[in-house]
This record gives sequence, structure tokens and C-alpha cells, in this order.
Amino acid sequence: MSVYLDHNATAKVRPEAIAAMTQVLENVGNPSSIHAAGRTARAVMEQARADVAALIAAPASTVIFLSGGTEANALAMESAVAGGTRRLIVSAIEHDSIRETAQASGVAVEVLPVDANGVADLVWLKNRLVRWDAADGRPFVALMLANNETGVIQPVASAAEIVRAAEGWLHVDAIQAAGKIAVDSRALGADTLSVSAHKIGGPQGIGALTFGPRASLFRRQHGGGQERGRRGGTENLPGIAGFGAAAREALAGLDSYQQQAAFRDAAAERMKAEGCVVMGEAAPRLPNTLCIAAPGWTSDLQVMGLDLAGVMVSAGSACSSGKVKASPVLEAMGQGDLAACAIRVSGGWCSTQADWTTFTEAWLQAYARHSSRRPHSSLGQVA
Repeated sequence: MSVYLDHNATAKVRPEAIAAMTQVLENVGNPSSIHAAGRTARAVMEQARADVAALIAAPASTVIFLSGGTEANALAMESAVAGGTRRLIVSAIEHDSIRETAQASGVAVEVLPVDANGVADLVWLKNRLVRWDAADGRPFVALMLANNETGVIQPVASAAEIVRAAEGWLHVDAIQAAGKIAVDSRALGADTLSVSAHKIGGPQGIGALTFGPRASLFRRQHGGGQERGRRGGTENLPGIAGFGAAAREALAGLDSYQQQAAFRDAAAERMKAEGCVVMGEAAPRLPNTLCIAAPGWTSDLQVMGLDLAGVMVSAGSACSSGKVKASPVLEAMGQGDLAACAIRVSGGWCSTQADWTTFTEAWLQAYARHSSRRPHSSLGQVA
């Protein structure tokens, strides 16, 4: 039997989400139609909007449904640029959907550094905003709530105070955090905040953005007045219904999710005994995420060895066209020498202690085989 511990990539779809999607697919109705079927579809969509809003403690009227977290991040950043921002500040640990959108924006981009544990340097941020040039327009800062590779949780509320003092706009990518820790978009001080269904047990291809009164959103996709005029196109009602159902279940299961931390830490201790290094270990982290490096044993070999044992995890670095690249996140943390040897293990709503134990045993066995083929090497040395 296989073990799936790659929920930060995508989570197993919850049965409640499947049921909600199936019910929508078995019926007919466009949420924009005013007849009975359309009104029923609209009611399903608005209930899901309320459920997603509850997950992130936001007013339902501020939740916009989009095609996923990538589009949600892009809408926030592109709206800021459309509103006159000429310089973006993006943390060094942001997801590619933030980093690449910033690079493609046509305006200047600066990187907010992080420390050795992957925590944003707020002293740098405060000093930089004090020196802000009015010619660069309103400051825009992107700081994710929790990193997708390391699980490290960021001091977003403190960053928000700094950004607001400079009359700036803080965008928070909460895609990995939502459903794993309590998220209150307003208490965090986020002007915009993004979430995605497939990270919490909903379907792929649906996400959302919530916005506060200090954010000015500009429609980037035209073609209709859907989503209160902020995103044209017929809504993905089956996806939205599944998102809403997953959000309800995720919110209800927040407390039980915390037990993943004990499973994760038990696995980490056994791996550390073999010389492994846990990324971001001294910082607050998501309870389900373990990013750990085995010096001298490359990420791809670890992932393949585990896959042969029926255990699915991912490399700690991003993959593109089948080639493993050095992780910008780990490099920003000063761990570039270990970036090529890191894997990410991430539990989910359905992960058990047995799953984590099976992973640990499989990893130890694979490492033993790796070591036996290089009898004169040891962790800490490249064989």
C-alpha cells in the first residue's frame, strides 16, 4: 500500500468535496441566470463563498473566486501596478507565482531578505520603507504566511504594521497556511490574501482572493460582470462547491491537524540521528511540513528511492522540465550547499502516524543502501 506525504503539492480530495461537486454536476444552472435553476446555482456559490470566507475570517462580500492561487496572487500584484505602484518588494521565500509575476510586471522588484531560519527580516523592511521614494508610487509588499517548502510561519501581523505605517499594500499568500493553522485575514492586517482549494482537500483549478478596504482591485479578465465585476467569465461552480465543502471540513478539523507536528518531529529525530539537517527548525512551522536535508545524498535519489518503496514525497527544490533546480528558498536561508540534498515531507488531513512511521522506515532503509554503496562516505561528505 502506498503512502502519500506530498500534501503541500496537492492534497487528497475530501469525500465531502467530491459529494458537493457531484451534486452540482448532476444539476444544471448558471449562477448568473435569474430562473429557478440559476437561483439554485447562485445559492450554492454564495454558500461556498461564505464557507471559504469563514476559513480565513473574512467578510464573504470580499471573497473573489478565481482559477487558483496563482491567479489570485497575480490579481493582487497586477492591481497594485495598475494603480500606480512602480516598485514591488517581494520576500526571498515567495512562491514562483509571486516571484515570476513580479518579474513580468514591468516595474522594479526588490527582495525582502530572510534569516537562516527563513524568517523575513522586518528590520530591513522598516528601514527600506522609511527611505521609500514617492515617485515609486504606493509601496507593495508580498509576504507569504507560511512557506510551502519549509513550513516556516512568517511574522505577517508585524509586517502589516510596518507596511501600513508607510501607507503601503501588504499581500499575503496564505495558500499553504489555510486549513493547517488558524488564519484571520483581518487580524493579520492583510490588504489582500490568497487561498487555494487543492491544498486543503478541495479540487484543483479553483482559488480565491480576499481584499480589504485599502486594496484597489482592477479587473484583469474581462468578458462579463461575474464576481461583482472583478473577474469576468462564468464561475467554475463545481469547483467552487468543492472548495466550500473542503473549507468547512478544514476549519472544523484545525485542532486535530496539530497532531501532525508530533508525527513529523518523531520522524525528524530519527533522521537527524543519521546526520540530517532540518530546515527552519528553530522557527514556528506548519504542523504538517518537514524539510530535511541529507548532506551527500541528492534530493532526486531520495525521492526515487522512497517512491520505489511506495512512499511519495517531493524534492525540497522546484522542478522544471524534469530537472531539479536549486531551491531559491533554501539559498535565501544560506543553505545553498544543502539545497540539492533536501526533501519535503508534508502530511495532510488524512495522514496518520502510521504514514509518517512508514516514511521514516523507508527513508532509513534507503539511506542504508545508499551508504553501503559508498562505504567510505558519510553524511556531511559528498560521495
